[in-house]
Amino acid sequence: MESVVALFRDPRQAQGVLTALQARGFDRDHLAFALTDVVAENDLAQATGVSPEEGAPGGSASVIRGILRGVLAALALTVPIWLLLLWIPETRVYQEGGLLTILFGVIGGAGLGGIFGALTGSDHGDYVKLLRRMGVPPAEAERFQKAMGDGHVLVIARDPDARRADEALSLMRRHGAVRLEDAVGGGRLQSEREGQDGR
Repeated sequence: MESVVALFRDPRQAQGVLTALQARGFDRDHLAFALTDVVAENDLAQATGVSPEEGAPGGSASVIRGILRGVLAALALTVPIWLLLLWIPETRVYQEGGLLTILFGVIGGAGLGGIFGALTGSDHGDYVKLLRRMGVPPAEAERFQKAMGDGHVLVIARDPDARRADEALSLMRRHGAVRLEDAVGGGRLQSEREGQDGR
């Protein structure tokens, strides 16, 4: 399977290209889009009948980062209070309670951080990982996700027979696909066409 991905400045352009692709016979099950605005995403899905693409799960690295951030946040909140208890002579009797507060704060922070870490990337997951699975080079996948964070819409057309990818690419360009360098700076692609052998 070959996939064509492109960026568009706003949902109206994405709607135009998705409608044009369907009019040219592309199956809506092989089309997808992604953007960070949930309301606009829902409107675009209803207008085109195309389902939004969800990113890949955040993965273990995101969970670990979330745990570390949760622990650091818990320490930042509880350690100053414990030090204050030690510093004021009248409150030193509560220092053991302060240590327990630190302990439970770290446990709670790690738990919540791990949960939120599993949901990172966006509300829908990690698009860098998704694009890399489609064959987009890592650096370009990161730039696509950054452009999405800046408000661009990602449109994906999958060609199961690898015969109509050029047609999809041409349609995307005609409907205003944004050059990646214009979206995030320093790039070279207007859109990215990548092969996927179905593995």
